[in-house]
Amino acid sequence: MVTKAVETVWQGKFITVRKQGTWEYVGRARGIQAAVILAVEAGEVLLVEQYRVPLGRNCIELPAGLVGDETEGEAVATSAARELEEETGYRPAKIDVIGEFCSSPGMVSESFTLVRATGLTKVSDGGGVPGENITVHRVALATLPEFIAAKRAEGLAVDVKLLLLLGASILG
Repeated sequence: MVTKAVETVWQGKFITVRKQGTWEYVGRARGIQAAVILAVEAGEVLLVEQYRVPLGRNCIELPAGLVGDETEGEAVATSAARELEEETGYRPAKIDVIGEFCSSPGMVSESFTLVRATGLTKVSDGGGVPGENITVHRVALATLPEFIAAKRAEGLAVDVKLLLLLGASILG
């Protein structure tokens, strides 16, 4: 396989648009990564709802955040714990790294590290940093398909990573 040179078409503070041959794609700038947090405890999962500019509407998602955007070289587990508390108000006692995943490999070079947060203690209301306006949902896993269907009926987008939790209900 012959690889063509990668051209940077445009770079901002957080993203880079690249071209390789006829293929155009987007990636994170400056080596920034993402952590996605699976916080499941006592049969319930923490989800966040927030407005997403690219979609033009609110989206229901697992809590997540950038790794290395504030502190270069920050460990994924440290960043994930910070982001979980910032977004949801829950502090985890433990973060386990599950692995690295790619959400849209045909268009985005970004991957994310999925982590599991356990030993959750409510320490604040959460909601993110000013301007994020995050709504926190603690949802029983047994009612998650109905919860997602209701949010979809309200017009919310649903992040693909929620398939992790909906898999059994989809497969039948």
